[in-house]
Amino acid sequence: MDNIIDGRLIASKIKEEIREFVRLRKENNKREPMITSILIGKDEGSIYYINSQEKIALSLGCKFKKILLEEDIEEEHLINIIEELNNDEEVDGIIVQLPLPQRLNEKKIVNTISPKKDIDCLTYINQGKLFAGEGEIIPCTPKSVLSLLEKSDVNLEGKNVTVIGRSNIVGKPVAQLMLSKNATVTICHSKTQTLKEITRKADIVIVAIGKPKFLTKEYVKEGAIVIDVGTSSLNGKITGDVDFEEVSKIAKLITKVPGGVGALTTTLLIKNACEALERNENENTNCNGVK
Repeated sequence: MDNIIDGRLIASKIKEEIREFVRLRKENNKREPMITSILIGKDEGSIYYINSQEKIALSLGCKFKKILLEEDIEEEHLINIIEELNNDEEVDGIIVQLPLPQRLNEKKIVNTISPKKDIDCLTYINQGKLFAGEGEIIPCTPKSVLSLLEKSDVNLEGKNVTVIGRSNIVGKPVAQLMLSKNATVTICHSKTQTLKEITRKADIVIVAIGKPKFLTKEYVKEGAIVIDVGTSSLNGKITGDVDFEEVSKIAKLITKVPGGVGALTTTLLIKNACEALERNENENTNCNGVK
């Protein structure tokens, strides 16, 4: 099908950009980007994700360090580890794998990360900058949605975009990114009435609710673009929020799960670290008065 947006293909192009960035740094005797990822406990999903981060980072020439901590770690100890990483000039990106054990104060811990190294865009400072239209670090999943659309030559200006889902991780920031590109945005959620009427008017539908095959063709007008951010397990298979077999027959463009949004997220996390390194180097150069 020629209407499928291939996330893996787009990710491969971004990976080449990162490899070239790292190659030029080495050529100019500059250090490689360094990412540190912290995992508390033994959540299987988080273990899979941190291993994927490491594999991709190393394959692109970046440095990667895993910090594996026991689930009973004291909150103060964890905060001290993060503060040490904040002060380490060799570390460009810090990731704390979520969710954390319930007894830990997730908001306090996440906001201990230096905003300059918060490559997941989880701190209040970076989220505030994003919603003020001044974001330097863009959260990876929303950034993946935007990248898929832009790399597919979709002009967002003036388009009617409906976002289904209002989470702080995907729904709200992806809506903000669409606004930044001059789209007209509607956010829908579990309390929205006449959902089908709203989505059927949309030029672009972005769905991120974690309900497998929720979005059927009845929700989508013919010729719309559909971006599926959902990831669920259904009958032992990874499945998105969109009934792909149905909707792909009427959509102008559509993403698959897997192979769509998720194929880019980790790559964009690494790219965020590269951009953070370069931005912080430039800031330090300007502060020292050296060109």
